[in-house]
Amino acid sequence: MVKSRLFNLARLLLLAALLLVPLGNVLAQTYSFNIDRETVDVYWNTDGSLAIDYVFVFSNDAFASPIDYVDVGVPTENFDLSSVSADVDGQTIFDITESPYVQPGIALGLGSDSIQPGQTGTVRVFIGRVERVLHLDTQDDQYASAVFSPTWFDSKFVHGSTDLTVAFHLPPGVQPEEPRWHSAPSGFPSEPATALDGDGRVTYTWRNPSASGSVQYEFGASFPEKYVPAEAIIRPNPFAWVSAVVIPLVCIGMIVLLIYWVIAADRQRKLRYLPPKIAIEGHGIKRGLTAVEAAILMEQPMDKILTMLLFSVIKKNAAQVTSRDPLEIERLEPIPPDLHAYEGTFLAAFAGEKGAARRKALQKGMVDLVRSVGEKMRGFSRRESVAYYKNIIDRAWEQVSAAGTPEVKSEKYAEVMEWTMLDREYEGRTREVLGPGPVFVPVWWPRYDPGFGRGVQGTSGAPVLTGAPGGGAAPSLPHLPGSDFAASMVKGVQSFSTGVVGNLTEFTSGITGVTNPPPKPSTSTSSRSGSRGGGGSSCACACACAGCACACAGGGR
Repeated sequence: MVKSRLFNLARLLLLAALLLVPLGNVLAQTYSFNIDRETVDVYWNTDGSLAIDYVFVFSNDAFASPIDYVDVGVPTENFDLSSVSADVDGQTIFDITESPYVQPGIALGLGSDSIQPGQTGTVRVFIGRVERVLHLDTQDDQYASAVFSPTWFDSKFVHGSTDLTVAFHLPPGVQPEEPRWHSAPSGFPSEPATALDGDGRVTYTWRNPSASGSVQYEFGASFPEKYVPAEAIIRPNPFAWVSAVVIPLVCIGMIVLLIYWVIAADRQRKLRYLPPKIAIEGHGIKRGLTAVEAAILMEQPMDKILTMLLFSVIKKNAAQVTSRDPLEIERLEPIPPDLHAYEGTFLAAFAGEKGAARRKALQKGMVDLVRSVGEKMRGFSRRESVAYYKNIIDRAWEQVSAAGTPEVKSEKYAEVMEWTMLDREYEGRTREVLGPGPVFVPVWWPRYDPGFGRGVQGTSGAPVLTGAPGGGAAPSLPHLPGSDFAASMVKGVQSFSTGVVGNLTEFTSGITGVTNPPPKPSTSTSSRSGSRGGGGSSCACACACAGCACACAGGGR
């Protein structure tokens, strides 16, 4: 009887022990969190190395285990662990080791600062030096290719959307017109935001407020290889596969070699279709461009360029504005002999149907104009030419400023107005140069402002008489206050933006999509073989989890 009771008690204890073991394992694996925000600053340095600055904002679920470890991948195994620093909510993390789960990668032990259930914590990680991250660009052997994938996390543990921002800081010295970005991942804008950082470095920034923390996103940019040491760029070895794969298979090797040369020839063919701003530049200045053509070269906003066209045809007595809102233009006869082809196309667009049909006609005209400027720039240096036309703009302002009287100043401004409009600060400089005093408008002004002549000037543009002190009369040219004149110029640009162009971004995209289409995604499967260069492939491409069968943010602990 006693033995039976002892036997039953032993069975109960054994059953309880068996139940407790899986329960403990389950409790140890209840990781569940969201990454509210992730910001990555990627610094491509002059020595060819890479520095990465991560900021993660984790929200741990109320029922989950504490986030006690965070594993972060790095692009290559050539990183300096001593250059890594990290903190959580401002508290320094001292437990920094190579990750046993993400290879190559680092593990951060949060210790007593672990992010508790239901709490939010900010983890910052700075990886100061990663080497062997640049590859030779496959479309231009004068360019280095930089590709990077931010670390991502196991979908078993992370959920929800992430506000993801990735910023490339290109090497010091790279000029804004030199680099090119690669195709953006799905969900991100096709073109990154471009700017200069506090150190004067060109930056490309991609942002998706609804990204996924468990998806790999790949970003890339290319820049002239002269800004980094030649030895820092990984170059493909077309014969590396011979010893490992096809030594006994010479015929197959010949076929593969033939395919390689076909691909190389195709890449050379594609170079002929590169847009002017990223093509290899020639030498010397392209003189003789009109102000409108110079505006295309300097990539001025499309609404400003169209406004310059409007002033151009009005000054030549080829058209007049019949309505400012909505903007309508009437073509005048006879046609001036000095009318440019792009001006004729501009007038034809307004002679046709309104709305979408007119916008399409204007876009086609702009496409033709961009291509024409591209042809004229063939063999010339874009950078030197832009500097040349900027100097013309400065000299135009100087001529207006040097004029002695309001009449002469107004006359000189009317002569060089198209060039002054190329100044990105032309509204402010117009107010500054013309001052608060009167601006004597040119004789063609009523053709631009149909309401101006009422009570001020006849349609011929001749001077009118206004009362003079003492009861006499003296001739006076029609004029506006300088501020009103500047405002009228700006209103002309706004009229095109709202009344004709509509959405300026969409209108411009319809043009650049033809003249400067985005590069097609690379068909190569391995960045390590030279495709767009940069981050490597699979788990070596600055990744953390997905696709690597590993866990992150403490998920595997």
